[in-house]
Amino acid sequence: MRTLKFLLRKELLQIFRDPAIFKILFIMPMVQLLILPLAADYEVKNINLGVVDHDRSAYSRKMVDKIISSGYFRLRDYSSTYAQGLKAIEQDKTDLLLEIPTQFERRLIKENESEILISVNAINGVKAGLGAAYIQGILQDYNMEIRMQWIQDLRFNRIPVIQVVPANWYNPNMNYRMFMVPGILVMLVTMIGSSFASNNIVREKEMGTIEQINVSPIKKAQFIVGKLVPFWILAITVLTMGLILARLVYGIIPLGHYVTIYIFATVYLVAILGLGLLLSTYAQTQQQSMLVSFFITMIFNLLSGLYTPIESMPAWAQMITWFNPVSYFIEVMRMVMLKGSGLADIRYHIFAMIGFALFFNGWAILNYRKRSG
Repeated sequence: MRTLKFLLRKELLQIFRDPAIFKILFIMPMVQLLILPLAADYEVKNINLGVVDHDRSAYSRKMVDKIISSGYFRLRDYSSTYAQGLKAIEQDKTDLLLEIPTQFERRLIKENESEILISVNAINGVKAGLGAAYIQGILQDYNMEIRMQWIQDLRFNRIPVIQVVPANWYNPNMNYRMFMVPGILVMLVTMIGSSFASNNIVREKEMGTIEQINVSPIKKAQFIVGKLVPFWILAITVLTMGLILARLVYGIIPLGHYVTIYIFATVYLVAILGLGLLLSTYAQTQQQSMLVSFFITMIFNLLSGLYTPIESMPAWAQMITWFNPVSYFIEVMRMVMLKGSGLADIRYHIFAMIGFALFFNGWAILNYRKRSG
């Protein structure tokens, strides 16, 4: 126990001896947490709209006004032909073209239906998909308004009318920061923990102090624990600062308990730091460990459900997420923050994380000395 105490003291002194580490550990993540949620916005606005109105009727003008007044679209081009409107898309003046055919109003009244053409610039797939979804939703509302105008008195009309009233649970205002900030905080904590831990043993190799440790009476388990605990403390500190920043800046207060987050984070960081130490036992230089750590962390983040729902991924990608610790933590953070979940609700996530922690740290203990001679 005394040997472990001196090893921990040595690691902490070595970390804080470098003033640049303090900036990387504490200042950079907080700056990123302030900037990234502002940039990672799932709501696309100011979509440039082009219109080709061959009908020029009251109904067509009302439809265009409804689209513009939604706040998502800006009318940037009003052409007389479809070819001119398409040219505006090719010149990047507009993102979406709405063509209203002749006799649009007449067909809508006499035949109860009419067709319109929506052409979308799909170079930016996200913007195109959201823009098309927005305008389809607006047109559905417009269609319902027209139908309601035709029904003179609902009390004596036998035509059934179904009104759908959506209710957004857990995030009533659909504030994207409520589910993006917790996920980004998990990503930052993961990157810090894995990258610093992966450089730890390699630094000893490059400095030449690993040979002194190898001939000392320090056991392998003590060595790994001594390398893990200091960065676990620092990562918990970064998590605490991030939660405080989320509360003060974004007003995000978890419906659940902070204790639930910290209990899961304790096990999660043991697992992710164990992965970093495992990579460190294999690498011979800090450059190698940084590149491998960046590669693995990038895959973890992209397949974590932070930006893309896991349910929308291909089946093979969903299977990979079962072995991705980051996806478990992001789901737990959102469950505790938005749903108020407790330990009973995340018990399977905790069991999975304990398995990751035992696997990575056990492998790191077994692999140490085998490769670090």
